[in-house]
Amino acid sequence: MILSAVPGKVRALLEMIKFSHTVFAFPFALMGMVIAALTSGKAPTAGQILWICLAMVGARSGAMGLNRIIDARIDAANPRTAQRHIPAGRVSKAEAWIFVLLSFALLLLAAWKLNPLCLKLAPVALFFLFLYSWCKRFTAYAHIVLGVCLAAAPIGAWIALRGDIGWQVVALGLAVLFWVAGFDIFYALQDLDFDRQAGLHSIPVKLGPEKAIGLARWFHLTMILLLLALLSIEGLGLIYFVGVLIVAGLLVYEHLLVRPDDLSRLDAAFFNMNGYISVTIFLFTLTDALV
Repeated sequence: MILSAVPGKVRALLEMIKFSHTVFAFPFALMGMVIAALTSGKAPTAGQILWICLAMVGARSGAMGLNRIIDARIDAANPRTAQRHIPAGRVSKAEAWIFVLLSFALLLLAAWKLNPLCLKLAPVALFFLFLYSWCKRFTAYAHIVLGVCLAAAPIGAWIALRGDIGWQVVALGLAVLFWVAGFDIFYALQDLDFDRQAGLHSIPVKLGPEKAIGLARWFHLTMILLLLALLSIEGLGLIYFVGVLIVAGLLVYEHLLVRPDDLSRLDAAFFNMNGYISVTIFLFTLTDALV
């Protein structure tokens, strides 16, 4: 009886953390691995690729689970999120905590298997993952902190292969930071009225919808400029450049979908476009590195 309930509970936990949305950061982690290989001249081993992937899964799953636990009361009060798994009673907090602890244990195990610097920096990553979930209570810049969390994906993959930090991966990490902060501003627009009433903080609450969208536009332009800076890496050329141009086009389209007075296409802008962007830039980077 208990064993028969396990698949359903696992499915509920994966739905709770929106496991499918791992596609946002995962390709950038792999891109960090590719440019680390290009700049060092050493291809990653199968074991390194495996542990980098497991570290990503552990970090992202634990962070999302932690966010759902910390925000459970807020989610219950917000009509848009009241049916999320914890407020709706489909996942208990105890079950969610077990899931979070196992996920972070996987992250630490993967960091230990990769190299000493990864293990030393893992607590720093955990600090920012924990900090993000509390930010909306005291600062409008939670979007930036979320960007820092996802920027750790390519930086961590680079460190896993090389054991150091170079300007190339710092530029890529900053590109991810500005990309994430920009689209998270879009995401926050849908909770603007609720956040104002609940006394929560966000850039849309602080600046208003029009200025917030304008800031997101500047963030995404900065992302493109940072991606172009990586053209100086030996091994990246025309194919990578075409990939950046396609990403720029996708971002332009994303911004055309979202207007201050019309958020009806926000889901397409947030989920579809950002998934295409991360996969596109990784595939073009990998192709350029291989040919």
